[in-house]
Amino acid sequence: MSATQEHRILLGRRTVVVAVGAAGAAAALTACGGSDDPGGSDAVEQPGSGGGGKGGDVLAAASDIPEGGGVVFAAQKVVVTQPRPGEFKAFSSTCTHQGCAVKDVSAGTITCPCHNSTFDAATGSPTGGPATQPLPAREIVVEGDAIRLA
Repeated sequence: MSATQEHRILLGRRTVVVAVGAAGAAAALTACGGSDDPGGSDAVEQPGSGGGGKGGDVLAAASDIPEGGGVVFAAQKVVVTQPRPGEFKAFSSTCTHQGCAVKDVSAGTITCPCHNSTFDAATGSPTGGPATQPLPAREIVVEGDAIRLA
């Protein structure tokens, strides 16, 4: 075997070893790295996730949600509304236009401050502005005066 052939074989083996090592390192970093998934100890349990119990922590007292208005819970990324007396609805607080957080709920309207998209507080459907998709519904449970995420 000539020196050139021997060099090519070594270079080929070295390339394979480096590539396999890089792929392994990438897999390890991916497993340890962050994620957009809201998992972790402060995650809100989603319906059907098998956690049992009475759902998430209490968001608010029903009496804290104004009739015709609502409250945005930034940490949980949810907005809870009371479109009619005793009727409570919940939606994602992330605007479907460009992902800003909605900030205000009054007179039956949820408003996003970024581009003034508005949504119906009873259905989450867009009523104005650039947003064309409704706010996704979130499940809540009303137990006595306590409102919890389901």
